[in-house]
Amino acid sequence: MRCLVTGARGLLGRELVNYLRSVGAEVIEWDIPEHDITEVEKTINEMHSVAPEVIFHLAAWTDVDGCEADPARATLVNFHGTWTIALGVAEIGCKVVYMSTDYVFDGRMQQPYQENTPTAPLSVYGRTKLMGEQAVRRLCKKWFIVRTSWLFGRYGKNFVDTIRQRSLKEKELRVVNDQIGSPTYAHDLCAPLLTMACSNYYGIYHLTNSGWCSWYELACEIIKLTGGDCKIIPITSKESGRLAPRPHFSVLENRNFKRRFGRVLRPWSEALREYLNEV
Repeated sequence: MRCLVTGARGLLGRELVNYLRSVGAEVIEWDIPEHDITEVEKTINEMHSVAPEVIFHLAAWTDVDGCEADPARATLVNFHGTWTIALGVAEIGCKVVYMSTDYVFDGRMQQPYQENTPTAPLSVYGRTKLMGEQAVRRLCKKWFIVRTSWLFGRYGKNFVDTIRQRSLKEKELRVVNDQIGSPTYAHDLCAPLLTMACSNYYGIYHLTNSGWCSWYELACEIIKLTGGDCKIIPITSKESGRLAPRPHFSVLENRNFKRRFGRVLRPWSEALREYLNEV
């Protein structure tokens, strides 16, 4: 299979590129500055030159507070860039896997969100990612939209590494206790993404590690598994002073993937333990 991966140097991108090559796929890597997906004509021409069978579109601006402060840039990258990719996909006729986010929901439900639950993003980041979803659905015929959450892994900035590193230097850390989600190991997404891309079961999927916790509970588990003695102090979202609003409960029910492929990802705590043992 000939695959094009946008955002190939990101947290998920590098994991996916490594995995695809390990199973014999031909992989073309795109990332900035060499490939700027907001340059419409250049991007579409290059897509025709590559002629992929499937595009894994991971490129995005994922800095939630940065997006809130600069909505124009967020719209340019997360919507306009995705619209450009979708235009190219429509011309080529290939498959596209678009990575989206739990932030397309408002977090007011008290049970996991299903794929068909109405969206209502609170932040600029969530809104621009949802606009990307809509572009893919409107322009492409063979599409997979995959929403995931709370990613951690070896190849990019993430909460797990931040807590692990800061706990070595500080005696106390203040962590939000009123946001609930599913921590997800980037490595665990790779095989399911390929399984999906090799199928014709198009549509929206939620894909995360099983179970859920708060950021505070996740931080406590990191300290426990690393044997640290840093004290974790729970605080509210309001006390955190972050610019962008976050959903308070954004757990995603992996209903469609389980129904189509008969599998669920392992518990987040198990994945976290393996990751911390590796690093």
